[in-house]
Amino acid sequence: MQKQDFYQTLVKQAQGLISGESNMIANMANLSALLFTTLEDINWAGFYLMDSAEELVLGPFQGNPACIRIPVGKGVCGTAAATCETQLVEDVHAFAGHIACDAASNSEIVIPVFKDNKVIAVLDIDSPSLARFDEQDKNGLEAFVKAFEGTL
Repeated sequence: MQKQDFYQTLVKQAQGLISGESNMIANMANLSALLFTTLEDINWAGFYLMDSAEELVLGPFQGNPACIRIPVGKGVCGTAAATCETQLVEDVHAFAGHIACDAASNSEIVIPVFKDNKVIAVLDIDSPSLARFDEQDKNGLEAFVKAFEGTL
């Protein structure tokens, strides 16, 4: 299956899972599980929620225990929250200020989640492989997050 087709199917699966459910945490939990069980070569998938203007706090996820709090502007997640832009990092060890929650992670993609034009969370996905994520993953996962944003 081509990546584009995979992500179109993934977005439809996400929409089916969260359709009619307004609880954000429940939807994040199911979406994390969907990503963790369908994406290949990943070791963590989940959400960090804005806890204040200065900090993200761990939300629903699948994978090993993770950092609980991340300052906005620090690490890949904090950078995504601060810049309001997806961060696609081929080698997290080369990312200035990377926060190593899991030493097995080598690449990462973080997509901001918006409500009323404000970042309210980020979706974080890690891989043990270098350069696991590319532009097709970025586009597909941004569409996945857009589907989620439609329930907020």
